[in-house]
Amino acid sequence: MTRSMQRKCLWPLVLVFGHATAQEVAAPAFVAGIDAIFADLDKPDSPGCALGVIEDGRLSYARGYGMANLEHAVANDSTIVFDIGSTSKQFTATAILLLAQDGKLSLDDDVRRYVPELPQYQRPITIRHLLHHTSGLRDYVSLFWLAGVSFERTTTEQDALDYIVRQKALNFAPGDEFVYSNSGYVLLSIIVQRVSGKSFPAFAQERIFEPLGMTSTIVLNDHNRIVPRRAWGYSRRSSGGFMIDMSNFEQTGDGGVLSTIEDLAKWDRNFYDPKVGGEAWLRSMHETGKLNNGQDLIYAAGLEIDRYKGLRRVKHGGVWAGYRAELLRFPDQRLSVVCLCNAGVASTPSTFAMKVATLYLEKELAAFDAQAPRTAARTPSPRRVSDAEAKAWAGTYRDSVGGGLRRITVTDGKLRLDSFSTQSRELTALAKNRFAGQEGLFVEFMTHEAGVSLHITRMNESPRIYEKVAAYEPASSELAAFAGRYFSEELDAAYELGVRDRQLFVTFPDRVEDLLVPTFKDSFSTPDGAQLEFHRDAVNNVPGFAIQSGRIRGVEFTRRGGS
Repeated sequence: MTRSMQRKCLWPLVLVFGHATAQEVAAPAFVAGIDAIFADLDKPDSPGCALGVIEDGRLSYARGYGMANLEHAVANDSTIVFDIGSTSKQFTATAILLLAQDGKLSLDDDVRRYVPELPQYQRPITIRHLLHHTSGLRDYVSLFWLAGVSFERTTTEQDALDYIVRQKALNFAPGDEFVYSNSGYVLLSIIVQRVSGKSFPAFAQERIFEPLGMTSTIVLNDHNRIVPRRAWGYSRRSSGGFMIDMSNFEQTGDGGVLSTIEDLAKWDRNFYDPKVGGEAWLRSMHETGKLNNGQDLIYAAGLEIDRYKGLRRVKHGGVWAGYRAELLRFPDQRLSVVCLCNAGVASTPSTFAMKVATLYLEKELAAFDAQAPRTAARTPSPRRVSDAEAKAWAGTYRDSVGGGLRRITVTDGKLRLDSFSTQSRELTALAKNRFAGQEGLFVEFMTHEAGVSLHITRMNESPRIYEKVAAYEPASSELAAFAGRYFSEELDAAYELGVRDRQLFVTFPDRVEDLLVPTFKDSFSTPDGAQLEFHRDAVNNVPGFAIQSGRIRGVEFTRRGGS
């Protein structure tokens, strides 16, 4: 009898909330602690989440919180169907690996062998690059946003492909860096279709869902399709209450899978008894990527693999429209947590799932924490930042490789980090020049002859280095040089820039205008963090600019109608 089986012998039974057929599952003694995590959403006038805990291949606890449909008073439960967003990527990766096992493709094939529409860049992009987000392809969702494509609009696989192949350049040479890109997984779904002769939804149904008995799971490529027991996605209105937040996107691969707690429990079981794919598939799914410089990544085939307090962890989340998802697995403890939400206002299911897992793994985590005092003894207590440090560290920092910006501000002796967007995170001082943020983020200030650099590290990743740049405060008379109409062939979109009340504004296609905030010389940022970096010609005119925005770099705009 395993450790978890011994524990379950002491548990009473509980009925799955809101499920008419009332499946019985074992309830842990700390059920109140689990339910407290979701208390804010467990209301008849709120969307919410469905939770499943899987132990030793058995769905040991399942419950719904809040409503799947507010109009018809349908409660969430383990049979409700949710859009799982990017958690879908592991199914796309599985389809590719099955085709590789069939001998119909190789992970080291040039993607242009299957998608010849893709431009021929300096180096070939392989299927393996797509799987591991090391292709350098600009993210098509970000391209849509910058081009003014509304997320409420119906878009198709062809629309996504058109934007992907229109890009004349990559973010970086294939294999040089890791930057998460939905474009790669859309291309993978297209490759599945072109190699197998079946649509990706049909292939997934035949080779994955049906063999595992996942009878409520589909890949949705028709936004008008009626899906029984589907949860509606919601987000909060600024004026209060909720509004429907659903997507009309019909492209798949990067997302598009709709599933339930009960079906995902069947999928999770395949990672211990791989009925689909066998042991070869299991090994390939967990093979993490590697950069050209030899650096190992934590991203495998649609899965993130790392360690949490010494325990091996496999996970992937999803965020799309009013939906949130997380499938979290501690394979050595044979514990998995599935959290699916239809509340766009909810804290991330990743946070919920980890809180639930922490309750189940109390002894294992306590054993790890018992070693913490040895480390803590070498770590100074959190402290306030001095005025001298604030003066030296506050300011704008630029990534010389990727072009991204970060800003450090100081309020009441506390540092905050942002990317010139409306969201910022407070940093907790750990040592003289080292700080911690949320979710495994660490920040370190380094002083050198040229000035100050900012080293930002996420858990299990190499640091990204940002150099401090001089503040830019253009006089109102200087702003006129940037005003005008600019066009991008890569986005097939025009931007209008104008000056009003001594400030520079940009009007995006189909969107209201945004204020442009000066960041560094000839560069400005929107409230959403997009960076416009203007060029100068030999006579100091402004012929255009390049835009950087998270998962895209260097999209060029050219002035139309003179300077």
